[in-house]
Amino acid sequence: MGDLELLLPGEADLLVRGLRSFQLREMGSEGWNQQHENLEKLNMQAILDATASQGEPIQELLVTHGKIPTLVEELIAVEMWKQKVFPVLCRLEDFKPQNTFPIYMVIHHEASIINLLETVFFHKEVCESAEDTILDLVDYCHRKLTLLVAQSGHGGPSEEEESQYSTPMQELQKQAELMEFEIALKALSVLRYITDCMDSLSLSTLSRMLSTHNLPCLLVELLEHSPWSRRERGKLQQFESGRWQTVVPSEQQKLSKLDGQVWIALYNLLLSPEARARYCLTSFAKGQLLKLRAFLTDTLLDQLPNLADLQGFLAHLALVEAQSPKKDLVLEQMPEIWERLERENRGKWQAIAKHQLRHVFSPSEQELRLQARRECQVKHWEKHGKACVLAAQGDRAK
Repeated sequence: MGDLELLLPGEADLLVRGLRSFQLREMGSEGWNQQHENLEKLNMQAILDATASQGEPIQELLVTHGKIPTLVEELIAVEMWKQKVFPVLCRLEDFKPQNTFPIYMVIHHEASIINLLETVFFHKEVCESAEDTILDLVDYCHRKLTLLVAQSGHGGPSEEEESQYSTPMQELQKQAELMEFEIALKALSVLRYITDCMDSLSLSTLSRMLSTHNLPCLLVELLEHSPWSRRERGKLQQFESGRWQTVVPSEQQKLSKLDGQVWIALYNLLLSPEARARYCLTSFAKGQLLKLRAFLTDTLLDQLPNLADLQGFLAHLALVEAQSPKKDLVLEQMPEIWERLERENRGKWQAIAKHQLRHVFSPSEQELRLQARRECQVKHWEKHGKACVLAAQGDRAK
């Protein structure tokens, strides 16, 4: 794995081989916590590999051992837990946690997985190894981006609001809200990497992206609202590297990474041969897409020259008649993970919450001490991993 490493090659292989899916009621259990720690280690090693440009064995191991579908299922399972179980848990009369860290671990699990997927999905073979779960991942990204558009204008608490949280549960809620925002931004990057593979996606996946979800129009809305940018005390801020950062005036015309991801995804979804053959340019789609012309400035084209092709596409679109909606008679695959998990657990949300309250989120003093050590270990891994990443970046700059 090179000079900079957190995991030895044999250790990484062992951790990847051991990845498995857990039932919703098992989240927060000892075995689940161990896998969460293992994912954090794989996450940091994958980031380090990518930053140091020294080959990417974590990505290769995930493909070799067929673990991308497992990660997608775990991602959607924890998303469902947050939506279906966590609210029920909070309403239970006996829910008075002394320590919120066990709950934080479950909530943070989704962020850990989407972060790992963002790191490895840059490689086309990872997208291909997702197999049928790519449909589930597309649906997941669509859900996150739809929420991001709906919440535009309040992408995170202001500096004044951040000081208002006092109780542990209020603090946890603040962390969860910010985490949800970061997760959605990671989902945007994953979606962009999926669009890089338009030529190898199944017809069902293409149809899901272009017809069912109409992702080009959703991405136009994202560009319009730009939820990763805001004004705070009169200064422009952008969300980068996990926090809001003030943009100096000389940098304000520079394309942000997230805006770049949207533009590349739009380019792929509109100009790839596979998309042009299947995307129906209805009057609604035409109206939405033509809004892009206002954003295609000379400054933007200087930074992403390929967008000149998109500019030409829009100029042609403005002159042609809109198409009538069409229904292709195609036997399509459907995403099945969310529906299967919901079917397996329907009517059991309260029972799962009560089970976890008794066995997971009401730890003994000894378990609390163990969790405190685990929290320190996780933070140590994050700190050590970030230090290694900075060292790798320094070596590349020499």
